[in-house]
Amino acid sequence: MPHLPHAMRVVEISSPGGPDVLRVVERPVPAPGPGEALIRVAAAGVNRPDVMQRLGKYPPPPGASDIPGLEVAGEIVAGDGGSIGRRVCALVSGGGYAEYCVAPLEQCLPIPSAVTLAHAAAIPETFFTVWTNLFERARLAAGERVLVHGGTSGIGTTAIQLAHARGATVLATAGSDDKAAACRALGADRAINYHTEDFVAAVKDATNGEGVDVVLDIVGGDYLPRNLECLRLNGRLTQIGLIAGSKTAFDLRAVLQRRLTITGSTLRPRTVAEKGAIARALEREVWPLLERGTVKPIVQAGFPFARAADAHRELESGRVIGKLVLLT
Repeated sequence: MPHLPHAMRVVEISSPGGPDVLRVVERPVPAPGPGEALIRVAAAGVNRPDVMQRLGKYPPPPGASDIPGLEVAGEIVAGDGGSIGRRVCALVSGGGYAEYCVAPLEQCLPIPSAVTLAHAAAIPETFFTVWTNLFERARLAAGERVLVHGGTSGIGTTAIQLAHARGATVLATAGSDDKAAACRALGADRAINYHTEDFVAAVKDATNGEGVDVVLDIVGGDYLPRNLECLRLNGRLTQIGLIAGSKTAFDLRAVLQRRLTITGSTLRPRTVAEKGAIARALEREVWPLLERGTVKPIVQAGFPFARAADAHRELESGRVIGKLVLLT
């Protein structure tokens, strides 16, 4: 077993607020419990929920670390003896912005040979989220059409690639012509600049007036009634984000007349067993695609650990295509 220090550097949230409330401090190295692994972190993903937690709008669930960070990649250095030395990426409920992080073994996945440690840190949060919502809850199938909002976000870049790889026709929205081009490069058949086009009209035009089978939405708010307009008979809307708010008004007649389904979920509060089941599905269905390079995590930049505030500023700028990671 490698020698472990008593203390480690972490990035903590000193108080709710802007990026400058993130500060590097020392804390004790955590000890793994039964069924857990201690990972020496090489890289940690930076996600929108981290920003929401920093703002005081997304508190960690009971028992989770107050340190931000929901995904890591590195080497297991303590825990189950048979797993020590394995290079893994892992979904965690918190604690990722640290030199060492505890993760349930069920939520650890081997790093695909085609993926670097830094890029592996950008896999768990978005791939777990997209898989369970797009393919388990919304049941997207080959030959169907899907509309992905926020096509250049971490969720969007993952969803476009996976839907395309599994035989769906993909439409995506983005905030500029350059971002629309990035969506097409990832596999979108039609990319819609929502600043210059009405996405409902664009979807109808691209589908000969029929609409799509599935909408994956991270926006919420007044997008909901417009999303319903985009859905064809037996269509499914899966809601996974609320950037524009959690409340809106809409006409339920569309739901009845076209037999629509509205679903959604959050990932962080789920049980280890539930997340472990998603991990096994990913290893079976998605890991071969990562191994072949058919899909890949899209990482725009890596930031040194001490520059977590700069990473948050960049994420909030709206310029990022894909993901950012912190490098310890």
